[in-house]
Amino acid sequence: MKPVDLFVDILLPLPLKGTFTYRVPQLLQSQVKFGVRAVVSFGRNKFYAGMIVNVHNTPPTQVEVKYITEVLDETAIISEQQLQLWQWMADYYMCTLGEVMACSLPAGLKLAGETQVMIHPDFSGDLSYLTENEILVIEKVAKKSPISLGEISKSVQIQKIIPLVKSLVKKQILIVEEEIHERYKPQKEVVVSLAEKYATQEQALYQLLDDLEQSKTTEKQAQVVLAFLTVLQKKGITKNYTATVPKKELLENKSVSASSFQSLVKKGVFVVHEVVASRLVDIREQTDAEEIVLTAPQETAFQEIKKCFREKNVSLLHGVTGSGKTEIYIKLIQEVLQSGKQVLYLLPEIALTTQIVNRLRKYFGDKVGVYHSRFNEFEKVEIWNRVLDKQEKNGELRKYQLILGARSALLLPFHNLGLIIVDEEHDGSYKQMDPAPRYHARDSAIILSQIHQAKVLLGTATPSLESFYNVSNHRYGYIPLMQRYADSKLPTIWIVNMVETLRQRKGNAIFSQFLIDQIGEALKKKEQVILFQNRRGYALRMFCNACQTMPTCRYCDVTLTYHKKSNQLKCHYCGYAIEVPAYCPTCHSLDVEMKGFGTEKIEDSLAELFPEAVVQRMDLDTTRSKTAYQKIIQDFEQHKTDILVGTQMVTKGLDFDRVSVVGVLNADSLISFPDFRSFERAFQILSQVSGRAGRKEVPGKVIIQSFQPEHPALKYVCNNDFKAMYLSQIAERKQFMYPPVCRLIKLTLKHKDENLLNRAAEVLSGKLREAFHQQVLGPEFPIVSRVQTYYLKDFWIKFPKNKLLVQEKMELEKIILEFRQQIPFKSVQIVINVDA
Repeated sequence: MKPVDLFVDILLPLPLKGTFTYRVPQLLQSQVKFGVRAVVSFGRNKFYAGMIVNVHNTPPTQVEVKYITEVLDETAIISEQQLQLWQWMADYYMCTLGEVMACSLPAGLKLAGETQVMIHPDFSGDLSYLTENEILVIEKVAKKSPISLGEISKSVQIQKIIPLVKSLVKKQILIVEEEIHERYKPQKEVVVSLAEKYATQEQALYQLLDDLEQSKTTEKQAQVVLAFLTVLQKKGITKNYTATVPKKELLENKSVSASSFQSLVKKGVFVVHEVVASRLVDIREQTDAEEIVLTAPQETAFQEIKKCFREKNVSLLHGVTGSGKTEIYIKLIQEVLQSGKQVLYLLPEIALTTQIVNRLRKYFGDKVGVYHSRFNEFEKVEIWNRVLDKQEKNGELRKYQLILGARSALLLPFHNLGLIIVDEEHDGSYKQMDPAPRYHARDSAIILSQIHQAKVLLGTATPSLESFYNVSNHRYGYIPLMQRYADSKLPTIWIVNMVETLRQRKGNAIFSQFLIDQIGEALKKKEQVILFQNRRGYALRMFCNACQTMPTCRYCDVTLTYHKKSNQLKCHYCGYAIEVPAYCPTCHSLDVEMKGFGTEKIEDSLAELFPEAVVQRMDLDTTRSKTAYQKIIQDFEQHKTDILVGTQMVTKGLDFDRVSVVGVLNADSLISFPDFRSFERAFQILSQVSGRAGRKEVPGKVIIQSFQPEHPALKYVCNNDFKAMYLSQIAERKQFMYPPVCRLIKLTLKHKDENLLNRAAEVLSGKLREAFHQQVLGPEFPIVSRVQTYYLKDFWIKFPKNKLLVQEKMELEKIILEFRQQIPFKSVQIVINVDA
């Protein structure tokens, strides 16, 4: 019987359109299936781990078809629903399916490639014409072939090994090839259990202990058995001792000697074996969510949500800050988990997951998994497998039913979602800017819910205009919750006119005297303070009074920010840094000073004003480590910190019971930013940071410092009047045709040659205007017109919200493809950002 030809369509994690067809060798035909990874050769001597998305018998049209070389998985590592989401994201956000795959898969599920070096089979052995270093390399390779480049470099102690190897390859003395290997390896742990006879028969166990205790030579062995039973009893196991104990934990007991333990293993009392161990922290103790008693307003909102879910798939819970939205979420989660379905709980910031995860684990124990960018690659793979419910061999890892995470958690392989909660749905952090796919997690979550036939609850105190526009058009359900939990009052808000403050010398450029007095009063009462400044670093720029210039980044068109701790001027776009010069780099004048202030300078100033207070800073500089968020938040929760200074991290949903004063040090940086969303975002950020004050029995005060005290956004914040803000902004958006009234696609052209970029922008502008007419804005240089040596130019294209959007996107893709094929502009990069 003639063997059947089998083919697979492979998705590669590359920015290339479509999939690629490969032939399956006879030996691997039983292993190929949807969702498993296969190793394939692609291009010139390159190997990748691709995803099998289709198995079929249809030969491709091309003459030569390569074979897959290896199948890496026994079972699928993605779900079919996940692939549907990937396809939608690729289509909607105008990127490739491979880019979505590369963004979704944890690094631990991608293969690592390593260049291996071998002696060329035709090498004659003649070394007479080679250099001393080349001979050293050949001798090393001859001793151990194949050998990696890293091993060669280390053994011959030559750092720049690649030019040497390339030279020897050209001379046909060496050959190189890529060896690929699986990066993820399950973590193993050696565990100990009692032999079945002693684990299940109490009488036999007691007899064993009696026998061991009667002899001085085996007395220590009895102590080992007792130590083992003690560990089990601490875990609540008092009979049927079949459970395991980590060997390391047992041997750490002072009464346990390694020799006595080994003797018991030899006697067959203990059985030692390896199991897959979790890299993550599991908490199994939990409290029943039934114990949560909702207040009357919360219960009304809870019932209204369930009613809305019967009519609509997406609902917006509009609850003021401190209204107790989390308790409602927990009740909803409990109902979904009891039905056997999964829940995804999205948060905009990693800092928020730190605080909320403890509350959720209290009720749902080890059903809760957390996923965000601070986990290492192997921890991410374990979470991935536990969401997919993929069990490792010999493992006892429980599956996750509730996943809490930032936007990347959306891309996990869910198979049975029942509910998605998008908390703080208005937050801009849900939008990914780089790399592709430049997706919005809130909007993608709604598509994911449709794929799983699940429900979506959007929660916030300050809804995005997009979400409230959908409420107004009856696309979403709407549940208002306008009363704070336990009848606590919304904080009192003061606007401080900084023009008058400086004119009357009532304070300084950072603190008004009014704010200083309020902080002092709060500290006397042992209350806490949060101060918000949307700039990190010490000073915003170094300024020369003689020539009026400022040091700028070598690679970006931005001034350098002064960081006092490292004594450097740093670029916040590319990381370029220089030592702080003693004089002006341009004119060499000594008349230089630091202008502006960031969180680092605020921290220093507070130490002078309130030397007894404990001050902590929460910004990108202080939260780079995995546990830094947790430590800062825990210290503040436990009242070890008196004043918390931070950037936007402190504005988002954090819940502290002793905060009585919140200070916004410079509101103007928010309300004056040149962006059509700046008014909306200023209102949201200022309202959110205000909501951190007075959340429990302590009354709250909010002091907002501004040089524009009459600005309408500040008035809406003072009156907590979201509706008025929405009506004013939506009227403006309708007048000038901006989202949510239309769709907006941003194109950014990038090139290192400014003149070539300008020519390219001019050519593309003509093509775009020919197709889309008045819908095109630009090209214009952005505020920061050069980043990491690349000059930038932006186009903005407005598309009406109608059924023609798909066709117009196809037309746009066609124009971009034709433009990229023009020889002068092939090197010009184009970044497409849908819903920018």
